[in-house]
Amino acid sequence: MGNSLLSLLYLYTFLVQPHLKKPIDAIFMHLTLVNILNLPLTLLPNIMASFGVQRFLDDVGCKAVMFLFRVTRGLSICTTSLLSVFQAITISSVQAQCVWLKSKSSLWIFPSFLFFWILNMAMYVPVITDMKAKRNFTLVGSGFSNAYCNTQVIKPTTSWHYICVLLARDLMFVILMISTSLHMVKLLYQHHQRTQHLHSPSLASQPAPENKATHTILLLVSCFVFFYCSNNIVNFYYFYTPVKIQTMEVIICILSSCYPTMFPFLLLKNNKILSKCPFSLPFMRITNCQKAFSGCQSI
Repeated sequence: MGNSLLSLLYLYTFLVQPHLKKPIDAIFMHLTLVNILNLPLTLLPNIMASFGVQRFLDDVGCKAVMFLFRVTRGLSICTTSLLSVFQAITISSVQAQCVWLKSKSSLWIFPSFLFFWILNMAMYVPVITDMKAKRNFTLVGSGFSNAYCNTQVIKPTTSWHYICVLLARDLMFVILMISTSLHMVKLLYQHHQRTQHLHSPSLASQPAPENKATHTILLLVSCFVFFYCSNNIVNFYYFYTPVKIQTMEVIICILSSCYPTMFPFLLLKNNKILSKCPFSLPFMRITNCQKAFSGCQSI
């Protein structure tokens, strides 16, 4: 529901109030669409299994669902990393290099999306070849298994080569997220130090719109890194567990769905667009967050 509301808000902005549109909104919109695709793919097999539905997915269904799930999960880390980098460039100090980056950064957004889709679709081609519908046997050994699908038992050397490729991608984007987040924290600290010297306490206590946007993105990145790394650790353990435990499948499902579920509400809290959309007024009254909604110009 949250991701659907957020996508409607951005669609309303693009069509009705384009003067409110910011370059970073394209990144938020892409991440919202990825979450909308990812959540049903994460939850639907477990929900159907909890109702006792048998043979919900056949071979083709397993290949399609697991491929799209993995691709959208990979797109999530790539887009969140792009979000962190873009905001770090936006709030950087006015220097020749930063001014050049700021002027060019918005032009790189859509080519980056295209690169992310191609990269992740290419990386998860083995899912299409190895994933099959679960038969009347239990997978024993290294491999993936859920309520309806599993892989054939994978040789340790083959699995290690593939996992190293995935880890290299994850480490690259996580390190990029953490480094840009630390850079933003440093800039925020320097800004705070400068505001201490202002003569007016009221002006010093008012956060700049860019700072509020940066705080929101830092919170998003922190949540993403925590849930993504936790999910990877549990997935890694589950993949190499000789006998698959159903409880582990539920834990993986919960960890996979936490960030996509929390993302829209963390973002809606500081989104200026909400105060401009007529269909968002009931939401604003319920949450009683009118003060928070009026601040974030950069998002």
